[in-house]
Amino acid sequence: MSDLHLGLAGVGRIGVMHARNLVTTPGVGRLTVADVDADRARAVADELGCDAAPDAAALLAAGIDGLVVATGTAQHPELILAGVDAGVPVLCEKPVAPDVALSLPVLERVAARGGVVRIGHQRRYDAGYLEAKRAHAAGELGWLHAVRAVTCDVTPPPVAFIATSGGLFRDCSVHDFDVIRWITGREVVEVSARGSNNGDPAIGAVGDVDSALAVCTLDDGTLAVVSASRYNGGGHDVRLELQGSRATLLVGLDERAALRSAEPGVTFPAGPPHLTFAERFADAYRAEVAAFADLVRGVEGELCTPEDAVAASRVADAAQESLATGVPVRVEPLP
Repeated sequence: MSDLHLGLAGVGRIGVMHARNLVTTPGVGRLTVADVDADRARAVADELGCDAAPDAAALLAAGIDGLVVATGTAQHPELILAGVDAGVPVLCEKPVAPDVALSLPVLERVAARGGVVRIGHQRRYDAGYLEAKRAHAAGELGWLHAVRAVTCDVTPPPVAFIATSGGLFRDCSVHDFDVIRWITGREVVEVSARGSNNGDPAIGAVGDVDSALAVCTLDDGTLAVVSASRYNGGGHDVRLELQGSRATLLVGLDERAALRSAEPGVTFPAGPPHLTFAERFADAYRAEVAAFADLVRGVEGELCTPEDAVAASRVADAAQESLATGVPVRVEPLP
């Protein structure tokens, strides 16, 4: 399969980004897109010089070799299973389903059918996170005594989106929960979370917070602190700090880091900060769809399994529960 025919369901903001990356991915010879708004799908297809299908069913009937799902979360389970039933590998944006309870039947069906499904946690293909995983696995950091993860947007998304996002931890910090598990190889067993609303009161009115922090205890006793915010005027700030007994490693500390030094005469970082997640992870998103093309050919990489994605969502659920109740919450393993 040197010239793959891939299908893409959903051409919203992330879907269009995937489409632009897919049409330039080596080995992808044809792309067909579909959306609930068929006119939008045709417009994207015309812009990129690819094909459009009237709906997801027609997309799957078009003889595709693999399916990328970038629709709204509510459609994820149906499209994942449709791809599995059609016998094609699937790459679906996170999460698997709107909540963990709805995800479990999807995992069972995928396993029963022997489906090939991966979930879009693109940080696994960011150069910094890959190096952090390598360094930790090689023992270069010694044993970890602290992990600190940050995900902060410059400005919040529309309140209408926040109202359906499941909460700040499920929307943003789930990426941090995933990479913490992926890099350390440990499970989060307990979460204690707090949050605040100092920005738009409408965010609080729909039941969310605009800033939050979670203290996670890993199964070997290591502590991980995960912080998130919708208001970070200094830029889109995504970092991961691994503090070990031998060395400390920091992901995201480059010339475009969204911070500045208070020390006299220090000009680092000198570059303009990233303003969006798509900009910060542009290379990772390209590498992720290239890895999916490899997966369609039978070459395994670092793409997130649905089981790992649901495990990260379980941590996010625990963080949201702790945020609501004010008490630490144990994270139950998958059944």
